[in-house]
Amino acid sequence: MRRLSEADPLLAALIRPAVMVELTEPEWETLLPRARACHLLARLAAAARAGGFSDQLPARIQDHFAAAAILTAHHERTIHWEINRVQRALQDLEIPVVLLKGAAYLAAGLPSARDRLVGDVDIMVPRPALDAVERAIESAGWQPTISAPYAQRYYRTWMHELPPLRHRDRDTVIDVHHAILPRTARLKPVPDELWAGAQRLDGSPLYVLAPTDMVLHAAAHLFHDGDLHRSLRDLVDISDLLIHFAQRPDFWPSLAPRAAALHLGRPLFYALRYCRCLLYTPMPAAAVSAAARYAPPKPIVHAMDWMVPNVLLPGQAHSAADRSGAAMLLYLRSHWLRMPPWLLIPHLARQAIARASQQRE
Repeated sequence: MRRLSEADPLLAALIRPAVMVELTEPEWETLLPRARACHLLARLAAAARAGGFSDQLPARIQDHFAAAAILTAHHERTIHWEINRVQRALQDLEIPVVLLKGAAYLAAGLPSARDRLVGDVDIMVPRPALDAVERAIESAGWQPTISAPYAQRYYRTWMHELPPLRHRDRDTVIDVHHAILPRTARLKPVPDELWAGAQRLDGSPLYVLAPTDMVLHAAAHLFHDGDLHRSLRDLVDISDLLIHFAQRPDFWPSLAPRAAALHLGRPLFYALRYCRCLLYTPMPAAAVSAAARYAPPKPIVHAMDWMVPNVLLPGQAHSAADRSGAAMLLYLRSHWLRMPPWLLIPHLARQAIARASQQRE
């Protein structure tokens, strides 16, 4: 797969932030809305500050960056508070609670949490405790966001999480998981394996996933359970995690074997492939070769090499038709991997009918 950073201003700025000094006005016009849509504007602002060239950027760009930094700092304070509130709501249950995704990165102080917008708090609890956790969360002020009977059944019967819960006063959302992929998904990492490797946060009763598992969860979320819409931020997260955990001598040698144990080899292959090709993430050749054992047939790889950049990097699309076509194919792929055909077809039909009804209204 050809490398695209030279042709894409956003990728170039992520990989070599100093190039922002040389961007033209039309390039900024392209980069700014894309960076904002991908929740990467604050990251670029932080890179400019760290590089000492913020004052060399156009004044209006400095204003955008300052606003993004303020918003991100507010998000960080909010998520820290929400983590505290979740901990308080569940403290009497005496069950282990694992923070996932952005909340985990923030609580663990990982580099991938820096200058990152976190939309909600994701937690994982043992499946037998789900009812008790839901009651405790609702008692603390979070309320269901979904009431339709089919949607409730969809989440509670087939998915890996409860329907989202929104706080009645603070408008914050919590997602309560009992696994990291849907129960109907083609890949089925065993939650007990994740619990066995979970690590307790210093000075806290909460846990986060082990380093390898954190990377594999992010890869599964992006390349198995997701449709990649506005997901460049998620790929950047994976790259940050890989770079940070590479400081541990056992990380790279254990990553592919752990992926095999969790049945997540294919998402790992895609994560390493696109981190290398799009973000130039450094990684040992032995780790790339180990992950390549889980690659799909070449025609599928070629198809993904067309679809993924067209969706992650809309500026690379040859046309709007290319982008919309790639987005639709990845959307269908994510559902195909998430549900068997006998569930998928009725589910997509219901969604299509619901969208048509909303448009008529």
